[in-house]
Amino acid sequence: MVNEVSQALSAYQAAAARQVIPSEQETQPSAEGTFSSLLKSAAIKMEEDNKQAEVMSMKAIKGTADMQDVVMAVSNAEVALQTVVAVRDKVVSAYQEIMQMPI
Repeated sequence: MVNEVSQALSAYQAAAARQVIPSEQETQPSAEGTFSSLLKSAAIKMEEDNKQAEVMSMKAIKGTADMQDVVMAVSNAEVALQTVVAVRDKVVSAYQEIMQMPI
């Protein structure tokens, strides 16, 4: 029992010590600065996150991955997907609102 508690405590300490450092691509503004380039980069980021989550899931099945890394990869992919879906819903809603405006 004490061993499990100490393992959990060390896992929480290791997770708290990790720092999220944004990649170079995220810190640079887009060259075009258009809405379409923003959407394109978000879609590419979501695709990369999904691929990373798949790779980590396969490693977890094989037993070669740390569970914290697997959970983080899957969580990042889920957040990216939710963001893209939310943006898509807002764009569709705005389009429908514009179409209903009288000329």
